[in-house]
Amino acid sequence: MSSNYDVIVIGAGPAGYVGAIRCAQLGLRVGVIDEFVRKDGEPSLGGTCLNVGCIPSKALLDSSDEYLKAEHELASHGIKVGSVELDVPQMIKRKDKVVQDLTGGIKQLFKANKIEWLQGHGKLLADRKVEFTPHKGKAQTLDAEHVILATGSTPIDIGAAPVDQEQVLNSDGALELTEVPKRMGVIGAGVIGLEMGSVWNRLGSKVVLLEAQDTFLAAVDSQIAKEARKQFEAQGMEIRLGCRVKDSRKGKTVSIHYEDTDGKQNLQVDKLVVSVGRRPHTDNLTHDDVDLLTDERGYVHVNDYCETNIPGVYAVGDVVRGPMLAHKGSEEGMMVAERIVGQPGEVNYETIPWVIYTDPEIAWVGKTEASLKSAGTPYRTGTFGFAATGRARAMDKPVGMVKIMAHAETDRILGVHIVGPQASELIGEAVLAMEYAASAEDLARTIHAHPTLSEAVHEAALAVDGRAIHKAN
Repeated sequence: MSSNYDVIVIGAGPAGYVGAIRCAQLGLRVGVIDEFVRKDGEPSLGGTCLNVGCIPSKALLDSSDEYLKAEHELASHGIKVGSVELDVPQMIKRKDKVVQDLTGGIKQLFKANKIEWLQGHGKLLADRKVEFTPHKGKAQTLDAEHVILATGSTPIDIGAAPVDQEQVLNSDGALELTEVPKRMGVIGAGVIGLEMGSVWNRLGSKVVLLEAQDTFLAAVDSQIAKEARKQFEAQGMEIRLGCRVKDSRKGKTVSIHYEDTDGKQNLQVDKLVVSVGRRPHTDNLTHDDVDLLTDERGYVHVNDYCETNIPGVYAVGDVVRGPMLAHKGSEEGMMVAERIVGQPGEVNYETIPWVIYTDPEIAWVGKTEASLKSAGTPYRTGTFGFAATGRARAMDKPVGMVKIMAHAETDRILGVHIVGPQASELIGEAVLAMEYAASAEDLARTIHAHPTLSEAVHEAALAVDGRAIHKAN
């Protein structure tokens, strides 16, 4: 191990490891300090996203979807499978294998790019020095020309429901259950709560989501959110809004005491998942004499190029402003690497896509209709439902819609919102269009293959001008 680096990255999640690889590609000597340890005690690259977040949750979402198909949907296709047996431990085993394969891939990328992986805790000292404390060993001081802080985020705890990872779980614990609870409560009906609720609802649990806000998915376009809620409740998930959880008590079951507009309420569940958001993981990140500027919530203050108030020190990903999205952090990591060597890296924060991997999926980019109204921006809207597309019908996924909003005067696309099959893939076209400042007319004149789900995007663009072909305007 060296004691001098061009760049030291603290954190090996998507923001940190991508930034490190780009730095190495640009000829810099890079060391990455990361303290994540798997449940088997082994260090692992990839941070929360690959180990206990994005990837394992998608693995379980896919597994639970396959079970749902076998149990309820294949018969309509003329496929009779007989009695379907659920093996939850095998699902967890498969999920772990997916994670290990991908995190092992990052290890190989580090090796190929000659990046040193330092397993332990990193702390920023003065003058761009970093204290590295191995998992087993004494602290030592490393020197760097540049330091990138990429320590990610951690689940928010609430006093009303202390997590014990047995009866009361956070998102990490919800990914490790080896049997289906008869009743599951979820505090928080945001991205994580909906995805975890979807997994266990598909596998047979009665899921009730308690959301503090009075609006369902407040960050999502209201028309899209309304359609999504309709579909989720049709699947059996119960979504209760305006719920303030006051207390939870554990016994044979978990008793949740909360208040809503009707007064005091009680809910009995076998497992309770707390998913009320995440906070920046900046605990013990800097020495006392380091004047790193942070806000009251723990976010590191940075400018548009992720530069902190300390020269040569950058921060990226979940520890800085903006959405806590892996792809946003990765882009910031690459931008910082390029700017370190004098290249003009930047991130367009106006075209960052969001995705919720439920069924139907929800994806969006740009402005919502409410935000355009609030800003007084003149706009036109085009919508098109998947039920009118042949591909969605053939897939037995005829639910949801595509919604496009364009400036009323320039026709420039301002926002695209999708709820429906494979929305996570379809949103890429919208992001690219907005990145190139495309108009709704540009999308409308782009030939889309038939039959495909993307035809719904094409028709929605046509609908902006009131000329959708397969829709009665």
